[in-house]
Amino acid sequence: MTVRIASQGRVGIVTLDQPGRANAFTMAMREEIWRAFDDLAEDEDVRAVILTGANGQYCSGADTGDMGHQGTAAFLRRMRWLHRMVKAVAGIRKPVIAAVDGACVGAGWSLALACDIVIATPQARFCQSFARIGYVPDAGAVWQLSRLVGPMRAKEIVYSARMVDAQEALRLGLVLELVESEALMARALALAASLAEGPTLAIGMAKRQFEAAPGLSLDQYLELEFAMQPLMATTQDHREGLAAAREKRPPHFGGS
Repeated sequence: MTVRIASQGRVGIVTLDQPGRANAFTMAMREEIWRAFDDLAEDEDVRAVILTGANGQYCSGADTGDMGHQGTAAFLRRMRWLHRMVKAVAGIRKPVIAAVDGACVGAGWSLALACDIVIATPQARFCQSFARIGYVPDAGAVWQLSRLVGPMRAKEIVYSARMVDAQEALRLGLVLELVESEALMARALALAASLAEGPTLAIGMAKRQFEAAPGLSLDQYLELEFAMQPLMATTQDHREGLAAAREKRPPHFGGS
């Protein structure tokens, strides 16, 4: 298996591990990542997820050994699995943290962009490398980048296929914070554990708000809130949050 799945407390950890290939993902890995997140989505004991890479790297994108001449049907199958994978990461109703060290390139960067929060080391480097091989970005990269940095900067990053270093990624808001390599997983686990203690049902609904907001007018977005908030008012987490506020104590959320 080139995708390892573990847990620590209420945090699930998905690690890409293909030594010698900077964790480039094969066809088999696309399915493994999809299944991992599909399983984690249904695991009630897991309330936050970390997606990271082994061997001092995050992911260098699709394994070029899987590319080359192939029929249309085979290529479409590759794309379907790519999209299943990225939708599983982006769509899970739990907070997901990308812990990035080393290369984060091509669809590997798309995979990180699908996470809610990215933390990285100073050695992390990001690149939408598709133009170098006559491709367009895939796995939702342009959609994500345009929302995060605006269309003009996103175009410059994509058209040039240049490397974005960790400091620039931080400055552009593509990374939340930089952490030294030896402290990366400890920081990711601490952040994930703190989110796992939160009202994860409400966080999952907030993720839906963030997804919907760019395509809606203010009136349409307020209608979304109008539908969501009365539902959230019926949850046990909301009742617990109110009780904790009144009793001046920390809340104990259960995700229901």
